[in-house]
Amino acid sequence: MTRSEFIRNLGMSSGALMALYCMGGLTACANEEPKPADRSGKLDLSLDLNSTDYSKLQNNGEFVIVKGQPIIVARKTDGNFVAVSKDCTHRGQELTYQASTDHFNCPLHGAHFSTTGSVLKGPATTPLKQYKTAFNGKTNTLRLYEE
Repeated sequence: MTRSEFIRNLGMSSGALMALYCMGGLTACANEEPKPADRSGKLDLSLDLNSTDYSKLQNNGEFVIVKGQPIIVARKTDGNFVAVSKDCTHRGQELTYQASTDHFNCPLHGAHFSTTGSVLKGPATTPLKQYKTAFNGKTNTLRLYEE
């Protein structure tokens, strides 16, 4: 076997192994991202706030981007949760949450959005999509859903 044949075979074997790995044959890719549970096509998922991905939400004033979903979730300084679409409606830049002013900011062009998703300051003119939240203190999970 030549060196190039060996490398080609190795590449195909690695690709097949990775496909098996992430398709569920092995467990590393399983359950990394929350998946919508509602068959109607409406988003309905739960975040485990004990997981390292979402543990920041145990603290007031913090925010996270939901893995695999177009959502930013913030825990306001009063302890309430809010969830909106994560990208600015002006140019698609990922937003951040500013606890001191209680709104979402676009670092690209300076747009500001309220916690309900309405535009507070342009250049954006279209509001963000808002999601419902329900916190379960016994299980320390946060449900995000659409009605």
